[in-house]
Amino acid sequence: MPLTTFLFDLDGTIIDSIELILRSYRHTMQLHRCNEPMPPDDMWIKGLGTPLWTQFGEITSDKEEIEAMVQTYRTYNLTHLRAAADVLRGRQVAAGVRALVVPGSMQVKAAAEAEGLDEVFDIIVGCDDVKNFKPHPEPVLKAVEELGAPHAETVFVGDSRHDMECGRAAGVKTAAVLWGPFDRAHLKDLSPDYWLEKPEDLRQLYDL
Repeated sequence: MPLTTFLFDLDGTIIDSIELILRSYRHTMQLHRCNEPMPPDDMWIKGLGTPLWTQFGEITSDKEEIEAMVQTYRTYNLTHLRAAADVLRGRQVAAGVRALVVPGSMQVKAAAEAEGLDEVFDIIVGCDDVKNFKPHPEPVLKAVEELGAPHAETVFVGDSRHDMECGRAAGVKTAAVLWGPFDRAHLKDLSPDYWLEKPEDLRQLYDL
């Protein structure tokens, strides 16, 4: 059965933002917790795909401080955002393919509009559109419902364990990209349906 609906994660999949994400976290910590040791990058990478509030909740339980840290992160991140969305523009998106971004932790709609991604995707499901975040299946289920897409013809493309778990729980196929921060060994036990070594490999999904 051919794939007809393509759901995409944002960070590390559509936008080349891993280093920018780390810089954004470092900037936030320097501004809000300058007298404390800087958390290791591994801490942030392990949390990729989870909301910023959850990430900063590991640092403090003060809700006002968490909100301030989220705003600092977002301001820095959106100011320095570098997009790599060409892979989904032009010929790489086949005629009739419905593409979608399913975010986990960024102010994705603002970022998407700033980079023109709203012209690439039919719909964008953001953090404000769901109550439960990845790895919960709700973001993918909402996307499938809004698009009226058959589960069996839908694939969720992402780079993290949260993405693979979310897609699997939602009953769609999963495609793991290896140009993000996680390698094949990190994702292998989740048994993605497809492995994509480089952005150009997305064409393989369109041709199935």
